[in-house]
Amino acid sequence: MTPGSGRVGVIVMAYGTPASLEQVETFYTDVRRGRPPSSAQLADLVGRYEAIGGISPLSRRTTEQVAGIQEQLELSFPGRFVCTIGNKHSEPRIESAVESLAGQDVRQLVGLVLAPHYSRGSVGEYVERAAKRAGELEMSATFVEHWHDHPVLIELLAERVAHALESLGPAGEAARADDELLLMVTAHSLPVRIVADGDPYMDQLRRTGELVASASGLKRWEIGWQSAGRTPEPWLGPDILDRLRALPDERVRAVVVCAAGFTSDHLEILYDLDIAARRVAAEVGVAFARTASLNADTRMCAALADLVVSCAEEL
Repeated sequence: MTPGSGRVGVIVMAYGTPASLEQVETFYTDVRRGRPPSSAQLADLVGRYEAIGGISPLSRRTTEQVAGIQEQLELSFPGRFVCTIGNKHSEPRIESAVESLAGQDVRQLVGLVLAPHYSRGSVGEYVERAAKRAGELEMSATFVEHWHDHPVLIELLAERVAHALESLGPAGEAARADDELLLMVTAHSLPVRIVADGDPYMDQLRRTGELVASASGLKRWEIGWQSAGRTPEPWLGPDILDRLRALPDERVRAVVVCAAGFTSDHLEILYDLDIAARRVAAEVGVAFARTASLNADTRMCAALADLVVSCAEEL
């Protein structure tokens, strides 16, 4: 990319999280598209936040990731790129982040979502919101829409699988030797209707799983889904908890969960995996480990910065 005269704004988008337990109801209502949760639903979610210490580290982790991307961009193009955070469900919102960049006399925008896999119902909504506000402000915009098969992502996840295997100790080694070790690659579940609509989300996660399993030298692997929404319509499965309960009957003694659909420690890692999934695995007698989150890994931030630069060439 040849640096030009104008600066390029980079909106790094994430899901968002409540800043305190007092904000959980407002956050949950926003996630439910304006429908307040029932008292039971609210109590359940508050209880999950309390179980991980009362607040999710997602906001801090996202801030660190954005700073890491900015740092990598500065190394090659000092002063050319300016990064900011835009959240889907909490402040600063996607729209206000675009407005902030426009207020800094930025007329070109690159958008990046901190999730590797594209779905119209997830990443697509982030992109749509950012593109709409950018258009209203007469900013040119382009987006990195997926990075599920990026070599650096696969390398980092495979390294973390290896470390998770080591954490299992002799139990993991014995299970692997007897072909009783399973790698489960997970992501946030979405409504089943996306598959019928030709959405690439499931295929992209499967491709990530294939690449990570191959790089890790593991033959037994599968896709698992977590954190399905509580709505009447069916969601993608199998749910990870259901799969864990079934593993002893399938000659699986140890499982490594690679949460490939998430980049940061947050509720769906610290509660759904570290508490709920680990508890079920213990109940059925399956040794359990999960991969460490990517968070602000320097190599990931550098890879994402490279994607931003390549995308900016289209402006």
